Amino acid sequence: QLQASGGGLVQAGGSLRLSCAASGRSFMWYAAAWFRQAPGKERDFVASISLGGGRTKYADSVKGRFTISRDNAKNTVYLQMNSLKPEDTAVYYCAADPNNSNLGAQATYDYWGQGTLVTVSS
Repeated sequence: QLQASGGGLVQAGGSLRLSCAASGRSFMWYAAAWFRQAPGKERDFVASISLGGGRTKYADSVKGRFTISRDNAKNTVYLQMNSLKPEDTAVYYCAADPNNSNLGAQATYDYWGQGTLVTVSS
C-alpha cells in the first residue's frame, strides 16, 4: 500500500515536498514515480526514479524545478517541488512497481497511492 502526503495550498514561487510511504512491502525492490492530474485533464507523468535510485527522469514541464528522491531505509519516495507555478495545480499520485524499465509510462505501475492535492495560487 502506498500513502501519498504533503500536498497543500502554496503561492506561486513557493515549495512543497510530497512523500510517498510504502507499507507492507520494502520499497527498495520497486521503481517509483509521480504522476499528476489537473482538473479536467488526463493524468500525466511527472518524475520517476529507478529501483536503485541511479536513474531519474522528469517531464519537460518540471525539469530544473522538481527533484525525485528515495530513502529506502524509511521506505519513502519524495518529490521536492520548487518554484511552483499555478499550472502545477493537480492531484499528485505516487506509483511503484518492481519493473525497472519504461518508468515514464503509467501502464508500468501496478501499485498506486490515493493522491494528494497541490494547489498553487497566483
